[in-house]
Amino acid sequence: MTALAPTLQLFFTKRLARQRQASPQTVISYRDTFRLLLRFLQQRTGKAPSDLDWDDLGAETICAFLDHLEDSRGNTARSRNARLAAVRSLFRYAALRHPEHAQLIQQVLAIPQKRFDRAPVSFLTPPETGALLAAPDPGRWEGRRDRALLTLAAQTGLRLSELTGLTCSDIQLSAPAHVRCTGKGRKQRCVPLTLATAAVLRAWLQERGNHPDQPLFPTRTGRRLSDDAVERRVALHTQHAVQHSPSLASKNVTPHTLRHSAAMALFCTQVSTLR
Repeated sequence: MTALAPTLQLFFTKRLARQRQASPQTVISYRDTFRLLLRFLQQRTGKAPSDLDWDDLGAETICAFLDHLEDSRGNTARSRNARLAAVRSLFRYAALRHPEHAQLIQQVLAIPQKRFDRAPVSFLTPPETGALLAAPDPGRWEGRRDRALLTLAAQTGLRLSELTGLTCSDIQLSAPAHVRCTGKGRKQRCVPLTLATAAVLRAWLQERGNHPDQPLFPTRTGRRLSDDAVERRVALHTQHAVQHSPSLASKNVTPHTLRHSAAMALFCTQVSTLR
């Protein structure tokens, strides 16, 4: 066994879970980062993940991985920086456990975040949102799941990590209907549901089966949808929605766009009540 494997395991089981008491969303985000990194390293070196060692994770390799995220996976600079933050966290933990790799670790910790221009906040208009929600195929199981997910996201403005972290028990459809979620800083909050959103979720839970501790939006095999999977589904449905709302073609629609759209819809509602 190499020195990397036990340190990586302890990073999750001891550092994140016990010492930092990281939220489930943070653990999932870090896990996805290292899944991507290990897959990239396997393709780059030909080594199985269990055979990788610290010498395989030099600064040049980490930079190549970050470039791969942008060039091959289409990640934004913001997503790239989030992945780099996860890698840095592991290397800071490793610095005290592996002084024999001090120079390599220091070089990785010195990798700068990528600067980027902050684009104007993008949001969808009500017709664009309607076209997107109508895009999933209601004749397919995945389409009905995606419609429920998009409807919930567009109305509540939940973060992507909050959406993928939901279980069936987090949805309460008895009056007043609401969804419970754990947000940043492990803060618990409740968001009310409209009648239309509650109706869509009620139909989905009847089909899904109301298993309290299981993911609200699972894969076909019952596992929790990953953030990347949701991003791909949103992109796919946006392509179909362009046929009915051509203005979507000029917008970069992501799950976070739906969060902005929900905030804008709430703002417009509040303004109209003041008139």
